[in-house]
Amino acid sequence: MPPADDTTYEIRTATPEDAGLVEALDGSFTTATVFHVETAEDGFTLRETAVDPPLTKVFPDDEDDSTDEGDQELRGGPTFLAVAPDGSLAGFVSVAYARWNRRLTIEDIEIAPDHRGRGVGRALMSRAEEFARERGAGHIWLEVTNINAPAIHAYRRMGFALCGLDTSLYEFTASAGEYALYLSKPCRGANRD
Repeated sequence: MPPADDTTYEIRTATPEDAGLVEALDGSFTTATVFHVETAEDGFTLRETAVDPPLTKVFPDDEDDSTDEGDQELRGGPTFLAVAPDGSLAGFVSVAYARWNRRLTIEDIEIAPDHRGRGVGRALMSRAEEFARERGAGHIWLEVTNINAPAIHAYRRMGFALCGLDTSLYEFTASAGEYALYLSKPCRGANRD
């Protein structure tokens, strides 16, 4: 999918010098709908509901702000950047690969507000999927809060499907009351060793 405004973004692997740019990216979002989770004894359902006024979510800083190369090794994978023609950071995706179950996890993906709707997220996910295929991943997996309806819709358009729920993941955080939704998609063309 080409960017809506024909802007060409450079997709590259982050270096330690990029840590400040990644840390400073505004990952907040505003949404007019959220997904309410209705749990039952045998499962759950999602129901998209309008919110008025629209909800704005600003993510708190991580408690562990380490962004050095050692942190990248702990995560198990690289961070890919989307850089706009003017040199500004348009977005990033951080990934981790687990060999034991051949899963590539999207650890974090954020798109700068001025670059949303231009194909940046899709380009970053394409690079993450390419990395997954290089590693032999069988599937790609991610977690998203139930209130991030814009991201959930984008992931579904990219082929992700709901595969799980955690009602307590955010319980003792600034996001208490939200639910973690897990989405996955097969990694097409992966090596099947």
